[in-house]
Amino acid sequence: MQQTFQTALHYHQSGQLAQAEALYRKILLTQPGNASVLHLLGLVAYQRGDYATAVAEIGEAIAADPRQSDYHSNLGLALRAAGQPEKAVEAYRRALQLAPRDADIHNNLGSALHALGKLDEAVASYRQALRLQPNNGAVQYNLGNALFDQGDFTQAAQCFAESRRAMPQDPDTHNNLGNALRELGRYEEAAGCYREALRLQPDYPQAARHLGWLMQELGRHAEAVEWYRLALRQNPEAGTHYNLANALREVGCYEEAVQSYQEALKLDPNDADTHNNLGNALRELGRLEEAIACYRKALEIAPGMHHAKAHLLHQCQHAYDWRDLENLSQDVRALVRDEPEAQIPPFAMLAVQGATEAEQRRCAEQWSKTQYGKYAEAAAKLGFKFKRAPKNKLRIGYLSADFHEHATAYLMAEVFELHDRERFETVAYSYGPDDKSSMRARLQQAFDRFVDIRPLTTEDAAKRIHADGIDVLVDLKGYTAHTRSQILALRPAPIQVNYLGYPGTMGAPFVDVLIGDAVVTPPDHAAHYSEKLALLPHAYQPNDRKRPIAEKPMRAECGLPDGAFVFCGFNQSFKILPEVFGVWMRLLRETPNSVLWLLQSNPLAERNLKAEAQAREVDPERLIFAPRLPLSQHLARQQWADLLLDTLPYNAHTTASDALWTGVPVVTCQGNTFAGRVAASLLHAVGLPELVTTSMEDYAALALKLAREPDELKRVKDKLLAVRETAPLFDAAQFTRDIESLYGEMWEGWLKQT
Repeated sequence: MQQTFQTALHYHQSGQLAQAEALYRKILLTQPGNASVLHLLGLVAYQRGDYATAVAEIGEAIAADPRQSDYHSNLGLALRAAGQPEKAVEAYRRALQLAPRDADIHNNLGSALHALGKLDEAVASYRQALRLQPNNGAVQYNLGNALFDQGDFTQAAQCFAESRRAMPQDPDTHNNLGNALRELGRYEEAAGCYREALRLQPDYPQAARHLGWLMQELGRHAEAVEWYRLALRQNPEAGTHYNLANALREVGCYEEAVQSYQEALKLDPNDADTHNNLGNALRELGRLEEAIACYRKALEIAPGMHHAKAHLLHQCQHAYDWRDLENLSQDVRALVRDEPEAQIPPFAMLAVQGATEAEQRRCAEQWSKTQYGKYAEAAAKLGFKFKRAPKNKLRIGYLSADFHEHATAYLMAEVFELHDRERFETVAYSYGPDDKSSMRARLQQAFDRFVDIRPLTTEDAAKRIHADGIDVLVDLKGYTAHTRSQILALRPAPIQVNYLGYPGTMGAPFVDVLIGDAVVTPPDHAAHYSEKLALLPHAYQPNDRKRPIAEKPMRAECGLPDGAFVFCGFNQSFKILPEVFGVWMRLLRETPNSVLWLLQSNPLAERNLKAEAQAREVDPERLIFAPRLPLSQHLARQQWADLLLDTLPYNAHTTASDALWTGVPVVTCQGNTFAGRVAASLLHAVGLPELVTTSMEDYAALALKLAREPDELKRVKDKLLAVRETAPLFDAAQFTRDIESLYGEMWEGWLKQT
């Protein structure tokens, strides 16, 4: 019988499980209580994946001989595999009563406790195993995983590093060390770990996926795309398709992003995040109807996905889909008030009907905390220092993605050129595209230095700004599209300013000053801004007098009927809301020979707005949609407009100053928020305060008066044309001196701080 046992053991050790089992059972025919053979039969079942049988047979072995610690330990393995971790813990504890100094059993107990989520007990078991076997790389690895799950990334990284020393050829150890270093913000070291894991095991999709994620965090989205594609070749899972799509969106490949989101949904059709982000990609392509359907699907799957509701609201505004606009607006306002983690994009909040300044501040503060709070630790670690000393020449940095053909560039270009080079040095930090335009070339010449920070990570960009010794860093983006305001979160400059791009508070502890004026940001509204207000003496908005205006086209080329009074509403579609549009339709009804001239947006929006006109008893053909043109041609055709009608709660901004520059009066209703007071600011600065109203009734009455009384309209136009060259709104030289004075005051104030 001993010979039979040895033969069975040989078969077992060589992996011939069926032969081993047959001989073990033959032995049991004559020795039914042989504990050793029962135990080995249980191990055969375990190795075959028959865990229930393994539990039963090892249990019989223990019944025959309960004093063997390895029986209890292997029962624990079988129970864990059978999905019974609680009973596995009991088995390991019985094993340790028999063999308290067995490091493997302590390790296995730790694994079972870890599976149950009992992390403190798991860590204690792993540490006991290491006291018995200090150089056990597998235990260090397991302890690292438990500490990682506890959020103790520093100690986790130390454990993985010890494990790597013991097991340098193990790719999982390198990968998980990378994960811990990534959480600590040590991105370059983490990337090295992932690359080493892939060198050791080229077919390792997790490491490739982690590298993709890391490249995204570093802002190196094109590299992220390649790593995600490698991961997908190895393992086409939904999450990697989703991450690839996110990276493709960042590099502007929206069609490919849509395809990747759709691939993710084939594998996981009920993932709300994927539906939401597919909506974002479709939005970028102008496919609003599909985008809106995606947001609705995301909310159907996850009603608590609050940011999807904000996206839905904003895109319904873009599409003039007003069927549920009031309810959506109320819902989003309630989320801002009641759900601190709602992640409502602050820019979308600016155009929500009824939203107050207090709600906008709360929204911005919540966004700052959820999106940028994670940079606080990195900022503390970097610990940038600044020297408080008087200077004859201040160094001003301008941070933006819009140093190309863009509204911000159209407004600011001449200011950049007119800065006093004796008192100020200016540096542009650009992270947007180089469109090779004449505007880009002009801007590159306007600064003392023009630095393209697109290739730099957030941390490296902050280091560059700090190394350049910037005294005042002006963020021209705020919470608008493609922002990298997280650079400010690392505190690279002593004074950081929110200006021009975003008409509202950023609610961020790392932004010190907001530049406004007495109309858009009156002193008695200061409580609604987290920043200190710095007020310009006239309009906060600069204007470039060098904006070229092309030759005026023929009226017929613009599609405008002869003799018609032309009301103009060249705002973006999301700003045109039902109340304002209702007033416009009333004006058309009461001014029979008139048309409303709008900008083309997308086919869905045009269909919806024409239907809204029809519902208000206005012939939809009186709505004329102008195609988008280069700025000089747009300014030229705009001269055919008789009156620009402003919007509320989000006014015309650059659109209003463009109209005034081309001699077209603007009628506005002054709102309560920054975004709703801009046109009033511009009209005061151009000497036409009489075109500012404070109620929609007065707004409608004034517009109707100007449409019906040609002499009054001519008087206003003549006044506008007479002052255009000298009005503060278009005096770029004086504006530059004024904003320089603010920079000087900011610096002096900072020097006085203790």
